[in-house]
Formats: sequence, structure tokens, C-alpha cells
Amino acid sequence: MSEAEVTIMSEKGQVVIPHTLRKELKLTPKTKLLVYRKDDLLILKKLEIPDLEKEWDEVFAMIAKKNLNISEEEIQQEIDAVRAEKRRR
Repeated sequence: MSEAEVTIMSEKGQVVIPHTLRKELKLTPKTKLLVYRKDDLLILKKLEIPDLEKEWDEVFAMIAKKNLNISEEEIQQEIDAVRAEKRRR
């Protein structure tokens, strides 16, 4: 764990993340952060947005590897069915 750094909150509630931490974590303008609170402790976590195209490619690679004949439409139908089931709960 690195050494603590000090920052100050503005009147609007804005906090500057020190440059060294922004650089190490590759935080750029418009990066989304999750904020967690436990008592007087605040935790910021970089929100990682998955690359959906890459994930689809991985799904189809697994399907091809297992020699399954499943169309993209069938996969989408299954996804929709799972989401509908979750909404009913």
C-alpha cells in the first residue's frame, strides 16, 4: 500500500485525486468511480466497463470450440429469457 496523500474538498464537494494516483490508475476526465462508505471511511473504485464486442467474440469462440450450432439469435433469446426471469423475482 502506498503512502497516504492529502487532498481538500471544495465548497461544491469536489475532491482532487492526486496526479500520481491518477497516472498510476489511468484515471482520465469522465472516468466513472464507485463510492463506498463505511462509517467515516470513503472508498473510491474505478468502474470498469466491459468491452462487449470482445466478450461476444469470446462467447462465439467457446461455441466454435465446442462445435455447437447456436445462432446469435438463439443466444440473444436465452439472454432475454434470463433477464425476464430476474425481473419477475
